[in-house]
Amino acid sequence: MESDELTLKLRDVRAASGLSLSKVADLTGVSKAMLGQIERGESSPTIATLWKIAKGFQLPLSALIGTAAMRDTTDTDVFSTVTFPGSIEVKIVFPFDPALGAETFHVELSPNQSHKSPAHAAGVTEEVFVLSGVLEILRNDKWVPLQAGQGLRFAADVPHGYRAGDRGAAFLNMHHYSQSTELFEQDRTSQ
Repeated sequence: MESDELTLKLRDVRAASGLSLSKVADLTGVSKAMLGQIERGESSPTIATLWKIAKGFQLPLSALIGTAAMRDTTDTDVFSTVTFPGSIEVKIVFPFDPALGAETFHVELSPNQSHKSPAHAAGVTEEVFVLSGVLEILRNDKWVPLQAGQGLRFAADVPHGYRAGDRGAAFLNMHHYSQSTELFEQDRTSQ
């Protein structure tokens, strides 16, 4: 995803909410200065920062980083891939679908790389299915090892994490939201 796309999406979300940068900073826990830099395209946020912004607006992550609308397709070229420097690579497989309350990502971690995620909104659950490598999931302060072909469902409204083994890991990650948000529903009906 290009920085310009994120800049426009964040501006659009903030404009639709009618909130100032100061109010968004209070809502998300991301500083006003950082939000301004992101909106001006002067800074590329980490995945953790994007999660804070999405959580503050009560939006699914794909609402900020997705470029493909819900489509019936198998063409991988239509899906948006976001690489976060020093972090993880995330490809949107299926953008948020309000009817299902879910979105699906393909995630890749480099060898021995870990990523800790803050708690998502209340009621969010994740399902992880390991495609390759060894992946450990941090839940309830314990790392749970998973091999290729194994999966795990867990509450994601608490801090959690992912850690790849010596050869890295690739996995599908589905996020289930307990409820759609008013702002996202408004955005969907205007399409």
